[in-house]
Amino acid sequence: MLSRVRVWLNRTYAENVFFMDQLRRNPSDRAVEIHATHGDPDSPVLAAADTAELEPEGLSPAAYVEYALAQCSRRGIDVFVPRLHQAAIVAHRAEFEAVGTALLAPTPEAVAVFEDKATAYEAVRSVGVPVPPWWRVRTAHELVSAVEELEADGHRACFKPAAGAGGVGFRVITRAPFSLLHLNGFPGPHVQLDLVVDALERADHPVDWLVMPRLEQPEVSVDCLTGTDNRVRLAVGRTKNGRRRGFTLHEQWLEPARLIAEGFGLHHLSNIQFRMFGDRPVLLDVNARPAGGLHQLSLCGVNAPWAAVRLALGEDPGEIAPPFLGQDYTVVSGPRPLRPVSLPAQRVDETEPLLPAVPAPATEPAPEVTTEAGTPATARA
Repeated sequence: MLSRVRVWLNRTYAENVFFMDQLRRNPSDRAVEIHATHGDPDSPVLAAADTAELEPEGLSPAAYVEYALAQCSRRGIDVFVPRLHQAAIVAHRAEFEAVGTALLAPTPEAVAVFEDKATAYEAVRSVGVPVPPWWRVRTAHELVSAVEELEADGHRACFKPAAGAGGVGFRVITRAPFSLLHLNGFPGPHVQLDLVVDALERADHPVDWLVMPRLEQPEVSVDCLTGTDNRVRLAVGRTKNGRRRGFTLHEQWLEPARLIAEGFGLHHLSNIQFRMFGDRPVLLDVNARPAGGLHQLSLCGVNAPWAAVRLALGEDPGEIAPPFLGQDYTVVSGPRPLRPVSLPAQRVDETEPLLPAVPAPATEPAPEVTTEAGTPATARA
């Protein structure tokens, strides 16, 4: 009988509750126990795990590596899926292996390349993968110059942090003056150029942004599973066009994704995103980690998390082709349980003096007053 597999996910995205569900429902029918840590006690991944802990705050990357090694040793972790401080952790892969833990993560070199989007664009362009035109800007003058050049070519300009995950910090530049139109409906990504310039001129430190043309849909995220031999075992594209989502195996998306995953050591799970620039796909972003939407490949009959864990354990799953492509779908939110509240919320800043814990003894009887209804009531100071 095969022993159970112990997997740890650290400070990961809420969507990875589905990653955890898939590990437990693996086609090998193997017992999986999941440990989760997070800084937020209300993260649903803590409730979904078999064991869970709150992470200590304020640890440096080096101190976090020590914390992680202690967790792996004490908890008997077989496979660690790091998100927080991934770069520091993968640099100590040998130390994790020494305590019996395999890292489900890329090489240190791959993490370094794709931590910075400008470095990533330069790197993938050197191997023939198309990228959009882009400018790295740190000042208001550089921003305006890049925006004017893009607009002269008929493009809408946008910017995003050179380092970051997801859509955090992404904005689309507009020259339309601020008006009530911008206050209708839900907040959007558009921001007035003059407001951005004013903010940059008043800032006490430079920014580090990429300015580029607003790319068009569809957006295609290719989920890849790559072995330490730099050979891709699985590549499936997830398409997004507005609310509608689907799947693709078209080589215009998969071929450049394989080239990146195999050429840069993106071992285990990665997610490589493309959008359209004119009539051709160009690279949007590379995530050296499992995507939050990875579980959606289950609609194609694929359990990618389990295949990745097997690969991390040295059990090569071989080439994986989806037996079918699922129908188009959309994503809606749903309820997930949370852990019981262990401590009530504590009030830390008082605006009024608190009442004493026990009432002070009265020095004289309180006078009795009568309400309009004739009911006696005790007067209060």
